[in-house]
Amino acid sequence: MAGTADPHSRRVAQLAGAVAERDLDALLVSSPANVRYLTGYTGSNGLALIWASGDRGHHLFLTDFRYETQAAEEVAGVFARYVAPVDLFAALDERLAAEGATHSGAGPFRLGFEDAHLTVSQHDRLSELLADGYKLLAAGGLVEQLREIKDSEEVSRIKASTQLADAAMAEVLGAGLVGRTERDVAIELELRMRRLGAEAAGFATIVAAGAHGALPHAQPRAVAIPAGVLVTIDWGAVLDGYCSDCTRTYATADPTDRQREIYQLVLDAQQQSLSAVRAGPTGQEIDAVARTIIEDAGYGEHFGHGLGHGVGIEVHEGPRLSRLRADEPLRAGNVVTIEPGVYLPGELGVRIEDLLLVTESGSEVLTSLPKELTVIA
Repeated sequence: MAGTADPHSRRVAQLAGAVAERDLDALLVSSPANVRYLTGYTGSNGLALIWASGDRGHHLFLTDFRYETQAAEEVAGVFARYVAPVDLFAALDERLAAEGATHSGAGPFRLGFEDAHLTVSQHDRLSELLADGYKLLAAGGLVEQLREIKDSEEVSRIKASTQLADAAMAEVLGAGLVGRTERDVAIELELRMRRLGAEAAGFATIVAAGAHGALPHAQPRAVAIPAGVLVTIDWGAVLDGYCSDCTRTYATADPTDRQREIYQLVLDAQQQSLSAVRAGPTGQEIDAVARTIIEDAGYGEHFGHGLGHGVGIEVHEGPRLSRLRADEPLRAGNVVTIEPGVYLPGELGVRIEDLLLVTESGSEVLTSLPKELTVIA
């Protein structure tokens, strides 16, 4: 896992190398999450330009007047900052010209852009502004690949976010569940996270009771939670720019044999998957551990989503742990979820999710709440 010394300079240097390997002259970074990762800037309007060559001595950051002071306080020193009057793309065009970013007689200047984030209209605008000496090339995913490996500072922030979210959940459970609406529980959980210092909830909190729990992404309803059901709660916080993610399923009365059976199946799949996590296996291979257990029990068709995903600045990022598009090996420094589930329409749903740090020899589970089937009346 990478160290923390001057993290933004280190990240930019790594990215500059990747830009050169892609045979680009520079990369335009427009995704807010990627801009924050590289520069430290937390505002909503900013662009970063990373040169492939380090001989210019600086990279470029552009924002508008509203964020001039904020950028001066937040943006790493490896960037030269520029404030655009109105249009950041027009300012970028001007700065490229001022930097002499052309290839006289050697082909056009090859400018990469994040094709997963730049809209068609933005691409058209940029193409219109840039002169014939430029060639726009899709180059998405370069920053996201760097973000998959967390340094020690990032891990510390994710741990703090996780501890805050766990503490908020413990407070909510102390007031019980039966008789409260799903929506009230979700609102209370998000409010407690904010009061404990979270910037926001990491995503829309899920509280789903009984048959509603069979919807993996159920929206909390203004419906009272009854006794005798399972309740799935999926929540997370954002703290210092980094997310947490956890799911627990609780019983609201002494569980039935059926409820215990499904819960134990999901718990077994989750624990076996956790034991398999380490640097080396692919996300597909880890997914297969849980999926095989659930399939062998006859419930494979009721586990339709992937086993997990990366968590960091965004609550869903690489790497993936899934049957599909997850053939890259896990690496030390990945922070991922392990969250198998079984969803029986019209009856119940169970999901159990932990957040963990991948190490060379195994993993460190960051979430702390117990996982045995607990009654919360």
